[in-house]
Amino acid sequence: LHMGKTMKEDLTVVAKYINKLYPPEFNVFSIYAELYHNYFASQAKKNAESHLEDKDIYLLLSWVHNFYPKDMRKDHALAMELDKVKLGSLLPSSLSKELENKYLDSEEVTVKNSLSRCLDKEIQRWKEDKEPEKLNGHFQSELLGIFVIQSIYSSQKRAEDISKAVGEELSRRLQKELPAFLRSYRDAFEDFKEKSKKHRYYKPILIANINNCWNFR
Repeated sequence: LHMGKTMKEDLTVVAKYINKLYPPEFNVFSIYAELYHNYFASQAKKNAESHLEDKDIYLLLSWVHNFYPKDMRKDHALAMELDKVKLGSLLPSSLSKELENKYLDSEEVTVKNSLSRCLDKEIQRWKEDKEPEKLNGHFQSELLGIFVIQSIYSSQKRAEDISKAVGEELSRRLQKELPAFLRSYRDAFEDFKEKSKKHRYYKPILIANINNCWNFR
């Protein structure tokens, strides 16, 4: 953040005031921009090659794909001059791709584990002597129907915020995870139906799970 702010503010000064003090052939703005970019890129590469936590990978990819090319380089005071310089990306494409794969692997596992924990909690609730919650007057599982959908949606949204390509790849991966989860859910529900017919709230629990189907569709 400090480097980005410094680069943006300094280059704005160069564009507005310093550039016009030199003849055009000196390419003063280009020299400043290339020096700042090269330093910024070297620091980004250094960070990318070190051990990063998942949240750090996400932040670095956000800088590479969004903050740097869009928020900084498309700034109204800099865009025209920077378009002439062609600075390139903060990271080499191979390194950026490596980080993207790490992020996607991690996010896929996170969502998978989250869905699994959610189903475990739901199965545990079926065993309790407790009536299911009602939403808009109908029995429904807020934990299962809403949490699962929100987990997948928010995960996809975060990936899309990095780039369209990363979002599409995660979406493709999660297309495998959701059916796998739904199969586990179906099997657990069928098991409950067979073994828990004497449960005090057997019928309301059945209704709640049937009502979840529309949300999942």
